[in-house]
Amino acid sequence: MAYLEITLRVDPANRPAAASVYEKYKQPFLDSIAGATSKELLIREEDVQVLHGFQSVADANAYLDSPLFTKDVVGELAPLLQADPDVRVYDTV
Repeated sequence: MAYLEITLRVDPANRPAAASVYEKYKQPFLDSIAGATSKELLIREEDVQVLHGFQSVADANAYLDSPLFTKDVVGELAPLLQADPDVRVYDTV
């Protein structure tokens, strides 16, 4: 099992728009990305995180190179971000 954690700095006024991007692409992510097992939106006062579950680290890294991520998700989120996202991949033991 592996996790991809993407932390986004989004102005509170833009959070509803960011959440709509999450909702729009959650099911396509689960249906079409190899090894995808889960996707959760975590909201904190200082930032927003998207936690993705995968069967392996290789699956997580492949998603980061997929058109769904690079074109669709990043394309819609980019105008809403205050800083570059913090992207981390974790392997479980």
